[in-house]
Amino acid sequence: MDVFMALGDPVRRALLRRLAEGPARVVDLAADHDISRPAVSRHLKVLGDAGLVAGLTQGRERHYKLVPAALEPVAALLGELSARTPRVPERVLDGLDLEVRRATRDRTAARPIRTERKDAG
Repeated sequence: MDVFMALGDPVRRALLRRLAEGPARVVDLAADHDISRPAVSRHLKVLGDAGLVAGLTQGRERHYKLVPAALEPVAALLGELSARTPRVPERVLDGLDLEVRRATRDRTAARPIRTERKDAG
């Protein structure tokens, strides 16, 4: 299972958010959702197949934990996309500031000077 496909479901993303807080049992994870324990188990299987969670058997219970390293492909993609976002160079902002100041100065200089009329009388 592909990590990106596993992340495509909102319930699975919610399960990952919960597991980011710490390991949990299926029954605890199911209590947070309006779906059955078997449905939560199926979502956890998908997440496990993608390597995003690991299940550990402790007695009769199965505890799941997040495997943060499995999120590296997602982080790498987001980093790649963020790096491609064009950044505005500082010199461009400096040029914009200069143009705004120049336009403001020109507009102020072009305004007629108002003088009050004094009526004689």
